[in-house]
Amino acid sequence: MSLHLYEIIQQPWITEKGSSMQAKQNKFQFRVHPKANKNQIKRAVEEIFNVKVLRVHTAQYGGKWKRVRLEPGKTNDWKKAIVTLKAGQTIELS
Repeated sequence: MSLHLYEIIQQPWITEKGSSMQAKQNKFQFRVHPKANKNQIKRAVEEIFNVKVLRVHTAQYGGKWKRVRLEPGKTNDWKKAIVTLKAGQTIELS
């Protein structure tokens, strides 16, 4: 499956826990395409942000059941990637 770099990395995932991981461990979180693998994610982050990636961890999340206008529905499934960068490198997400 061939995905474009900007299809793989959909958006940065900014949370309180993620901010502390950036400061202490040089790890950054991204919401990524559900079918993207770790090698594709690593290549996309390195090319888009011009940094060296040491490792990539991924997690799959199932959508939640919600009720919209009294009708049951489900949010989309999604995938999160936690990317560890080489010491001394950073990504400006703001």
